[in-house]
Amino acid sequence: MLSLSKHVLASFKQAGVGDEAGTTRGQFMDELIAAFERTLLAEENAALNTARAYISDLRQFHDFLRGRAEQMGADPNAVSPDDVDSLVLRAYLATRMAENRRSSVGRKLSAIKQFFRFLLRRGLTTRDPTVGIATPKKDQQLPTHLTVDDMVRLLEAPPGDTPAGLRDRALLEVAYSCGLRVAELVGLDWADVDPHIEIVRVRGKGRKERIVPIGTRALRALDDYRRMIPALCPRCIPDERPIFLNRGGKRINVRSVARFVDRYVLESGISGKISPHALRHSFATHLLDAGADLRAIQELLGHASLSTTQRYTHVSLDQLMKVYDKAHPRA
Repeated sequence: MLSLSKHVLASFKQAGVGDEAGTTRGQFMDELIAAFERTLLAEENAALNTARAYISDLRQFHDFLRGRAEQMGADPNAVSPDDVDSLVLRAYLATRMAENRRSSVGRKLSAIKQFFRFLLRRGLTTRDPTVGIATPKKDQQLPTHLTVDDMVRLLEAPPGDTPAGLRDRALLEVAYSCGLRVAELVGLDWADVDPHIEIVRVRGKGRKERIVPIGTRALRALDDYRRMIPALCPRCIPDERPIFLNRGGKRINVRSVARFVDRYVLESGISGKISPHALRHSFATHLLDAGADLRAIQELLGHASLSTTQRYTHVSLDQLMKVYDKAHPRA
């Protein structure tokens, strides 16, 4: 493998990557990925989960490059962006296609594309090997959702006579009432809810904010839960800002919500694996079935593209067929 050019080395120093004592070539790749992560969070305002996913994908790509170098008898610790061309990138994507869904491979390619654009802007590489490589078409997957009857059973599954049960009831009611992503749900603060005009301020992907309505049942569940917070956290002073707390008085996390949903799905006798995201899908599907406008649902869900929302039209095909049979004069 060739040593880095003087131009690229100078660019590394200008960008604050490496040190004047002569950082080894292999160290640069790790440092470049770290610098890219800082840029994503500080300059491009990327969501924390998006940044984490991109960095994980880039480290996986780095591991592939290291393994390939070792197979070729080269130093695996000496790979750099200049070792990547379109053939190497296509070989990597082929290995991922054998193990991952197309959507996952598309995200990995997107991470690599963003990384090389970052390098070009900073003068840290001289070419972009991702040019001309198309993103794999996503597998057409229908969102998992619950029927209205199953949704009601799930909402009523948490006990209404315990502090934790009231918290979980409020959590499920708000998730379904507002169609929130799980990260949006656990990120809610009391200041985000205005019970007088029945709206919630939601911080979505890319830290974009949107305003969504909240139903009276969800607001009532929040009131019942809020009164029980001292009993939920008897041994500590609970954080007053977040809505949904654990017994330690701190904001609950996404994994906790997944555990709650698993438990209540089992207790309510609903068949199949239901994720917390299914509540969001159920929200959209039930609105569409009831005649809500697709554009309105797009706004409520915070989708940047209408094509993302249109997935729910496939879910509601049965309902559309019923409308057709009832309304069309020649059906």
